[in-house]
Amino acid sequence: MEFIGSSYKGDTKNGRMDGKGEYTFPTETKYEGEMKEGMFHGKGVLHFPNGSKYEATWENGIAKQGSFTFADGLQYQEKDWDYCDGYDRRVYSERCNGLRPAGESQLSDLHPPHIIPDGCYDCGDGSYDPKARVVTSYSGRFLRNADDSEHEWILRTCRKAWDEAVGVDPENSVAF
Repeated sequence: MEFIGSSYKGDTKNGRMDGKGEYTFPTETKYEGEMKEGMFHGKGVLHFPNGSKYEATWENGIAKQGSFTFADGLQYQEKDWDYCDGYDRRVYSERCNGLRPAGESQLSDLHPPHIIPDGCYDCGDGSYDPKARVVTSYSGRFLRNADDSEHEWILRTCRKAWDEAVGVDPENSVAF
């Protein structure tokens, strides 16, 4: 495990993960729960670095039944999902707490939103640089390279940081 950057704390049997334990992936995703013969087996929770989690019942390393909860507390529903469906564009905190007063728009579920470097996009778990095709965490840590599909999706749907000056250009303004 040390060679690939993973770690394990917990019960073992015959040199394998067996019983209750915590397995940490190189991406800092953590599994806490039951293990059997070196695999996730029984009840367990995957905790993702962005604060979201997946609670499931596992059989021989495969999730058989589970539920996903986003970092902001929104629980995914496979049926009757009405959140962010094209008719209602509010972010989850606006649904829970109401709209903010007029003036400053709420651009993401956080207020104020994460600062995104110029020319980059906010892709939910970090910022995306379309020139380098790299996703980094909001603190600047490398997360992944984007494939063509993710690249196109981010450019099409995610919030872009300002990459041009905004405001009045004194040289081209007309005084009244």
